[in-house]
Amino acid sequence: MQASQARKVVAYMRTSTDEQDNGIEVQRDAIRRAAEFYGWEIIQEFEDKVSGGVDLAKRPRGALALGMVREGLADALVVAKLDRLSRSVPDFGRILEDARKEGWGVVVLDPNIDTTSANGELVLNVLISVAQWERRIIGERTKAALAVIRAKPDGKPLGRPRAIPEDIVARMLRESGEGKSARQIARELTSDAVPTAQGAARWTHQTVQAVLARETAA
Repeated sequence: MQASQARKVVAYMRTSTDEQDNGIEVQRDAIRRAAEFYGWEIIQEFEDKVSGGVDLAKRPRGALALGMVREGLADALVVAKLDRLSRSVPDFGRILEDARKEGWGVVVLDPNIDTTSANGELVLNVLISVAQWERRIIGERTKAALAVIRAKPDGKPLGRPRAIPEDIVARMLRESGEGKSARQIARELTSDAVPTAQGAARWTHQTVQAVLARETAA
C-alpha cells in the first residue's frame, strides 16, 4: 500500500511545550493539503504538546493515533515533519516494525518520504540515525569541554560540588548552544521527567539560567 493508494488516514501533529500553538496549525494545513492532493479521507486529527523525546506510544494523543491504525480504522498515519513523529531511532524502529507487521503505513511530508515503500523506509531510518548521531557527538564534545573548564591547573575541581548530574548540565549547555532559551530547556527537562537537584518534578528557567551562568563563568 502506497501513500497514493491510501483512502483513510490519521493525522498526527505535535509541538513541544515551549512552541507556539500556531505550529499545530501549520502542520494541520500541510496535512490537509496533502490529503486533498492524494484524495485521502482524514478520519481523525490528533495533537500533542509534548517533547519529541517521549516515545509516540507514551504520548496521550499519540497513543490514540497509533491505536486507530493498529485497529485497521485507517490505512496510514500521516505527520507533517519527521521530528513530529519521533526523535528516537529505537522508537521509530518499533513504529515501522508494527506498521510492517500490521499492514498500515507511515507518511512523512517533510522530507517527502513514504515509508510504505522500501526505499522510503531506508532513507528515513538513515535520517533519524544521523540526527541521533549528531546529538550524541554534541553531547560528548560538551562533556569533554566541561572536563577541561572545570579543572584548575592543579587538577582540583572548580567551585562547589554540584548536585545536578554532569550529563544534565551537559544537556543544558548543548541545548543552549543550539539556540534554546532557558525557559524552553526547563520545560523540556520537566516534560522528559528529569528530576531536579532536590528531586522535584518541575524545573524553572531561573535554575537553568543559574547553571548556564555558572558554567560559562567557570
